[in-house]
Parts: sequence; structure tokens; C-alpha cells
Amino acid sequence: MYLSDANEAELIVEEPEEYVEAPETEEIFDGDVEVNTGLNKALDTYRKLIEKNEGLEPLTEKQQEALEKRIKEIESREVVETIEEHEAVEIPCEKGKITIGPPTLTRFEKARIMGARALQLSLGAPPFIPIPKTARISLDIAMEELEQRVIPITIRRVLPNGDYQNIPIDYFD
Repeated sequence: MYLSDANEAELIVEEPEEYVEAPETEEIFDGDVEVNTGLNKALDTYRKLIEKNEGLEPLTEKQQEALEKRIKEIESREVVETIEEHEAVEIPCEKGKITIGPPTLTRFEKARIMGARALQLSLGAPPFIPIPKTARISLDIAMEELEQRVIPITIRRVLPNGDYQNIPIDYFD
């Protein structure tokens, strides 16, 4: 053995830094003063931008008053800090009345419908129309079915709050 005496060897164990507890710091909040530093900084930036955009000349009294009025208006707005839960509701679809989005199919909806129907046809689904002589691939048949509005597909359009409307394909122009 390299150590002549067992007492000479000291075992030094250091705790890794991740296990060392940091001293606790107290957070002090003054409940009486409700200052929104982000809002104040945004308003200062807004004020500087308006003053800069007006040009090299300083703002007239009328312009300064209008700017201060706009800033007071912004400060008085209600700040929404909590998000209220919203239960998604289906908006009923009456014949010919589409309330969400344009009254026609969007190009994205058309592409999705034709792609889905072409896949179905290529996997052996029966076509809803007689196969045209000009059709070479399943996409040609799907396009013709879409033009004739015979595909039993419903489009769901969703609003940002979760409300939605289910629209049968034959309701579109």
C-alpha cells in the first residue's frame, strides 16, 4: 500500500454546488402601490415615437395635449390578467347561412377535401359519380366529385375562442 498510516489520509467530502442551499431572500412587495412598470415603459416609448415622428420641430401645445389625452386613455384601460374559461359552443348552421368565414370553400379546404377523397378512392372506395373518360388518376375523380358537390363531407370552421360551425359541403357557393 502506498499509505503508510491510515490516520494520515483524510477523507474530504464536499457537497456539490447543486445541493448547497442558497440563503433565503425575502421578497418585499408594497401592496398599496400598484405600478405597472411594463405599461409605463411602453407609454414612454410611445411618447418618444410620436415626438420623433412629428419631425425636428417640437410638438405644438395642441399636439402635446392630444398626446397626453391618448396616453391617459391608454392608462385608464382595464388590464385583463385572468383568462376566463370558455365552453366551446356549436354555432347552428341554417341552410345557406355561413356565419364563420367566407361563403365559399377556401383553397385550403378544397385541397384537404380533394386529398382525403383521392386517398379514399385510391384505397378502393366506390366513386359517387360515373368515372369520367378524362380521369387518369383518383385526384381527377375527386375534383369532379367536389365540383358536383356529391361528397358527403362537412367542414368545421373554428373561431379563436373555440366556438365552431359545422357546414355541409353543399351549403357553399
